[in-house]
This record gives sequence, structure tokens and C-alpha cells, in this order.
Amino acid sequence: MTQDMDYDIIYNDILDKVPTINMGAKSANAPLTQSYDKGPDVPLIEATIGDFFDAIVSKYPEREALVSRHQNIRWTYRELQQQVNKLASAIIEMGLEVGDRIGIWSHNNSEWLLMQLATAKIGVILVNINPAYRTFELQYALNKLGCSALVLMRHFKSSDYASLIRELCPEIYHKDYTQLDLVEIPTIERIIWIDEPNNDEEFSYMQKFSDWMAEGDANDPRVAERQATLKNTDPINVQFTSGTTGTPKGATLTHRNILNNGYFIGEAMNLTEEDVLCIPVPLYHCFGMVLGNLAILTHGGCIVYPNDGFEPLSVLKAVQEEKCTALHGVPTMFIAMLDHPDFAQYDLSTLRTGIMAGSSCPIEVMRRVIDEMHMSEVTIAYGMTETSPVSCQTNKHTPLEKQVSTVGLVQPALEVKIVDTETGEIVPIGETGELLTRGYSVMKGYWGSRFKTREAIQDNWMHTGDLATMDEDGYVKVVGRSKDMVIRGGENIYPVEIENYLYRHPKIRDVQVVGVPDKKYGEVLAAWIITKQDETLTEDEVKQFCRDHIAHYKVPQYYRFVEEYPMTVTGKIQKYKITEMMIEELGLE
Repeated sequence: MTQDMDYDIIYNDILDKVPTINMGAKSANAPLTQSYDKGPDVPLIEATIGDFFDAIVSKYPEREALVSRHQNIRWTYRELQQQVNKLASAIIEMGLEVGDRIGIWSHNNSEWLLMQLATAKIGVILVNINPAYRTFELQYALNKLGCSALVLMRHFKSSDYASLIRELCPEIYHKDYTQLDLVEIPTIERIIWIDEPNNDEEFSYMQKFSDWMAEGDANDPRVAERQATLKNTDPINVQFTSGTTGTPKGATLTHRNILNNGYFIGEAMNLTEEDVLCIPVPLYHCFGMVLGNLAILTHGGCIVYPNDGFEPLSVLKAVQEEKCTALHGVPTMFIAMLDHPDFAQYDLSTLRTGIMAGSSCPIEVMRRVIDEMHMSEVTIAYGMTETSPVSCQTNKHTPLEKQVSTVGLVQPALEVKIVDTETGEIVPIGETGELLTRGYSVMKGYWGSRFKTREAIQDNWMHTGDLATMDEDGYVKVVGRSKDMVIRGGENIYPVEIENYLYRHPKIRDVQVVGVPDKKYGEVLAAWIITKQDETLTEDEVKQFCRDHIAHYKVPQYYRFVEEYPMTVTGKIQKYKITEMMIEELGLE
């Protein structure tokens, strides 16, 4: 079932065709019998990101658009636009044309946002490069896309990005940044490093970002001329899938993909120009770039970057001091904030909404976020990079029991169906199958990989590889990845179900369950547990807690009490690494 919508026409020119979507009460349509549903049939934004951004600036020129706290930057929409146009001019001056690619290898900062908007204005494709990448992965990404330039941060924690470049291209010592000719990354013509005030470092082979910006002109007529030639179906961004298994694939996304997705995400959050969104999640991932930047910018609100990377105290301070109304994070981030020793000292009463996504959202964590962080309208979002990314989302009208157990309803202008993994037929309501998505959000394809694209997208349906169920009202519950399903003696087990149960234990802070090989049953379960602060827990206590409440075959056989999990820098837990470590430790085959 979809939700009833009210429509109000807003602004002029571009914006007058865009509806506001007020999520209302459930419609009275007949209950579903098959696991297929479609979101509301609403108009799409048929503009480019640059044009839509300029329209928002014309509506809210003096409203604050960006606060980058660790950089001491505050820009209004008009000031942000001036910076964006200046950078766009500098990129044109460097010689990049429509369709050329430029990589950004950085954590969160104002330069990242400038790159996102400036490239969109002039049709240059922004390639998001994970800051956790090292030389081999960096080389792969740049060469796969044939990037002409690379923008990088100088360093982050223990990572020295200039040193990594020198390691990849030792001949760079003898190069000038205007005449790079590098063996390992031959298409790169210029490397720009994001400098900081009072930093006197000089690199002959890299240009300072501030010097690069100085080459641009905020009133350069070439920017508007180039912008006018673009189509909203042009590719504008490439994001690599996590690559936790196999070679990373570059999901190619258009203006139409991510602009509409960002807008509808903001509508589900009921965002307006009055909202202030704190974004501690990384910008190089869809969560920060689309659910964060585009969701708030399309509604005229304010972005707050509390730091370049996630650190719980800086987020708590930012929310209090900037009076943030919305906050994004993966479950591990919310857990870290809630469990911080100084949590109670911060006033978070201005918070109203936000998004928890990126991995399974434990019920108990959701309840604490609502009760202790005042996020009564917090939403759950589900999707994947290849679908821009969000396909389903909850909203403030979602009943609490659905809020903590589902990923909500199908987003506007999209379709979702759940199919039998063997036959491809739509399964009845309540049965488990693979979740497929169709609509405007589906990527253009994997860059330079036609075979992988055809494998993933069939009849315009994106095969997510996620196992899910749908109830009679259209609420979707993701129960795991197909490869995460554990078969123990013929019984299908979804680890997320066991995890959600174990979160109820009063001493357990976090838990991850995986399958490991077993000679008798084929596979059995192993649980990695993080206990709450100052608590001790034994294997027998956990087993007893399980035995009384869940089927015997769902009780984990192996337990490890740990302090952290192997994770990607986007906050996703790498379960395959847990499995590998358990197999090695237990001597299993």
C-alpha cells in the first residue's frame, strides 16, 4: 500500500513543478496478497543538479547553507553558490570537458561539497574514492574511470595521502603539477591537495586547492554556457560498491538518479528550509552525499559537518551548539554516542528527525535514539549504491512496531517486488525472496562493465541480492543478504533474526552472527558479542538466554567476546572477515 499524499506547488521556474509530499495516513486500499508494491506516482524533477541548486539559491539566498565546524566555515546559499561557480570556472580553465572524470579522495569538508556541486554544474563526472583505499585500489579506481585529475586531502589520522601517491608513482618527485606523465596512472593530468590555513607545505607535483580556486572566476560566463547544454540524464557521479568481495564496481549515476532520490528522502523526513542537518557519515558514500547533502539542499536547509571523520563527542557538541534538528548515522555511530560517558551533558532537545541506515538497525538502539536523543521522527532508509540509493523508507507516520522492524514503504515513483530466488516469480505476502527495484533511481550501469550491468539489471529491474519480505500493507523487512543465509541441517536461518533477539540481553551492547562450516550440520552459527561498559558476560549465560526463547537450531554454537568488529570506513561491518577469522581460529574447512 502507498500513503496518501497532499501536493502544494512551490516556487517559480524549475521549482514550480516540484510537489511537496506530505506523508499522511495510510490509504484504505485493499491489503496486498503478492509481494509487489509501487510508490506514489508523482512528478519527477527533470532538471540538472546545477539548475536546481541555483533555483534554491534564488529562493533562499541569505539562509545559512553550510557550517563546516572543523574548518570554521559558515556560508549562506549565495556565498556557497559563489564558491561553487568559482571552482566550476577553475575546472573549465584546466581544460576538462563534459563527460571527463575527476576523482575525489577525501573525508568530509567544504571542498567536498564544492566539488559535488561544481562538477555537476559543468558536466564533469565526480568519482568518489574511498579514503581507506591504498595504492593498489587507488590505481584501479583512477584507471578504471580514466580520471583526468585527482583531488585529495593531505592526511587523515595515520594516513598520509601524499606519501601514498609517491609510493604509487615514485617518479612524481621530478614532476611539475602542470606536466604530470605518470606510469601507473597515465590519464591523470593534475593532482590537487586540499590545503589548510597556516599550512606552509609545498609540493612541486601537486597544486594547492586554494591556488586552483584562485584560477577561477565566480562570474565566468562559460559556467552558465556549459550548464545550459547539460541533460539531467547525463552521468554525473560514479561510486564504487564496497568491494568487500571481488573487484569494486563503479555504479554510474545521473543527475536524475540522485537529485530525485535526495529530494524524496528529504520529503520522507519532512525537511524544510528551517531544518539543520548534522552529517557525520562520509560524503564519498551515498549516505553522506545523497541522503545528506542533496536531501537538505533540495529543501533549502543547512548542512553541518561536525568533523572530517566520525567522532562521537564532536557530533554531540555540533548538535547542541548548532541546534541541529536532524542527524544521520549508522547504528554503530548512534551506539557510540549513546554510550559516550559525557552523553548526558549535552542538550539534544532540538533533534526531531534523521536517518539510521547502512546496516541492520537493532530495535533497542532505535528505542534509545527515540527516547534519549529526542528523535521522535527518525527514519529507517534502505537501498544500495546502484539505486541512488534509497528504495524504501519509514516516515513520522510509520507505526512504532513497523519503525523498529521494517525499512518502511516503497519510495515515490519506484516499484519493489520480492521474488523466488529459483523461479523469479513474485512470492506471496510474508514469504522470503530476493528484493528487486525498478524506476528512475536505477543506475545507468557499472562503468565499463556491460556484462556485470546485464547481470544486475534485467528488464529494468535491479537485482539487489538482499532477502526480504513484504507484509499486506507494503512494509518491507530485509532479513539478510542471500549469501548471509545459513543452512543448518536443512533449516534456513537468517543471522539478523538472531542478532535482533540477542540485542534484548541487558548486558549486550552489539552483536554480529555469522555462519561457519560444520561437518555434521553443514553450517552452524557463531556470535561475536560486545558487552556494555563495565559488564561481564559468559558463553553459558548467552546460551541460556537463547535456549528459553528461540528454536534450538538458531542458538549459536560458537561465541567470542570482542571490543570491535572489522568494518569498512563507511561503518559497514565486514561479516565475511568475521567468518574468515572464525574459520582460521577454529581450524575449520
